[in-house]
Amino acid sequence: MMRLPKFRYLVTKKVADAVSMMTDFGPDAMFVAGGTDLYPNMKRRQQTPKTVISIARLDKLREVRGDGKSGIVIGASVSLTDLCNHPIVNRDYPFVPKAARLISTPILRNMGTIGGNLLLDTRCNYYDQNYEWRKGINFCMKKDGEICWVAPSSPKCWAVQSSDLVPLMVAIAAKVKLISSRGERVIEARELYNNDGIQYLSKRSDELLTEIHLPPRNGLRAVYKKLRRRGSFDFPVLGVAAALNVEEDGSIRDAKLILGGVAPAPIEVGDAERALVGGRLDREAIDAAADACYLKARPLDNTDFLMNWRKQMARPFVVRALEELRQQL
Repeated sequence: MMRLPKFRYLVTKKVADAVSMMTDFGPDAMFVAGGTDLYPNMKRRQQTPKTVISIARLDKLREVRGDGKSGIVIGASVSLTDLCNHPIVNRDYPFVPKAARLISTPILRNMGTIGGNLLLDTRCNYYDQNYEWRKGINFCMKKDGEICWVAPSSPKCWAVQSSDLVPLMVAIAAKVKLISSRGERVIEARELYNNDGIQYLSKRSDELLTEIHLPPRNGLRAVYKKLRRRGSFDFPVLGVAAALNVEEDGSIRDAKLILGGVAPAPIEVGDAERALVGGRLDREAIDAAADACYLKARPLDNTDFLMNWRKQMARPFVVRALEELRQQL
């Protein structure tokens, strides 16, 4: 049985107190909400904070306000289950709870939060092992070692971004609010992620993610498709998020195609988007976008399934996503 290391556990009921505590304890401290990512990582000694600051009792971070007309603000500590069941989110942004229902299992969705899923640690077969296993291979670049065992000659870590909500939030141009003792800032979701398995977030360690801002709906259509071995629990080994804004005549005004599970950051496929914008969502355009995503997807051998097969699956999963959107037109 893997056990948690010793650590100081602090609870606060105010955002200001939480960020003040983080300033006081510095880089040896981490925030926790549901803990479905942090605590397993601590048991495996992947993350070893000396102080854990719980934000689970911050009522402000469990609020959902707004609607599809004005945009919705979702508190970062809203549980995935509450997100799936929220009536206004289901009515105005049905693609969000539909994607959230693909995350893990019902029990873990009861604990896990939307903010936690957006900040999910990157994953790799050589990293997500217990301490003794990792010690046996002399560790890896992401934690305690010097070599990326996926690509030994690479100067960077290739651990994979494996959140289900991240590709979708990037595709719909959501924004996130970050607060620290230095002040607050609101950035686009796409700006939150770096293409590096170790430094995978642009969020500073002293910043607290407090809100997710969904833009006004304005006819936006979106969908998320997930490839995994089992029908539940598993992380994605490929995720496809597609979002479209369509003119009254049926032509596509704007398109976003984002791939997850194939790199340390969500990958926007510009060539696929350009294949769609200005035309109609017909089979020719869908196939062109799927081909562009296939070329852009370059998974490595660091998650489940053969990497070449995962690359092959990019094409049919993009087709499925766009075909589903075409049925909504």
